[in-house]
Amino acid sequence: MKIGVVGCAGRMGQMNIQEIVTTAGCEIAGGTEGAGNPAIGKDVTALAGLEPSGILVSDDPAALFAACDAVIDFTAPDATVAHARLAAETGTILIVGTTGLSFEQESVLAEAAKKTVIFYAPNMSVGVNLLFALTQRAAEILGDDYDIEVLEMHHRHKVDAPSGTALGLGRAAAKGRGVDLDAVSQRSRDGHTGARETGVIGFATLRGGDVAGDHSVIFAGDGERVELTHKASSRAVFARGAVRAALWTADQKPGLYSMMDVLGF
Repeated sequence: MKIGVVGCAGRMGQMNIQEIVTTAGCEIAGGTEGAGNPAIGKDVTALAGLEPSGILVSDDPAALFAACDAVIDFTAPDATVAHARLAAETGTILIVGTTGLSFEQESVLAEAAKKTVIFYAPNMSVGVNLLFALTQRAAEILGDDYDIEVLEMHHRHKVDAPSGTALGLGRAAAKGRGVDLDAVSQRSRDGHTGARETGVIGFATLRGGDVAGDHSVIFAGDGERVELTHKASSRAVFARGAVRAALWTADQKPGLYSMMDVLGF
């Protein structure tokens, strides 16, 4: 499978390149960065600390999509929307790990999925996606007698909050309870907030250091707490999941897929 990487000079972009090159059945087909990025014109694989491949970083995503079977995208919401439209035009598979997309932006992905395969996951880690499933099941079993709080921590450079994974965990908990997350979500607390409302799903966000990603879902009842936690010690787990997803999508019909589909949950 010929796989390209948009945003190839970023931390996740480089990890995705490393994973593609070292995974059987894959080959790196190219990489792009935004106009003016100093990485443009440099060797794609050398940029990721590997042996040079002779493939140079470009600023032409349209050409990249035309040359690839699949493209991996861990960029920014506006860029991902543009890439989804390119994927629909070229019939190229798009693997999206970008977080912070709005409902309207997610709708663009869904529209593109009518013409090609779009894989979209707020977190590519196999362990985190197991956590999604466990969170939904725990919420079903424990019910409103247990207050739900989602706690996440990421490195100081992360720009969106709560993280896409935290919101995904909130949606899993809400699904387990049979409610709409938007109707019960509480994103911040400051000052005299009053007593906690029954049924609310709360979020707390921490930022600092180089934390790759820590997530916990806390079910707090009277006399006991149940805590489900995942801690990523390396971003490599996200690249591994993205390449695994790319290989899985090779035989799929156009549609919008997630890691839950890959894992059979």
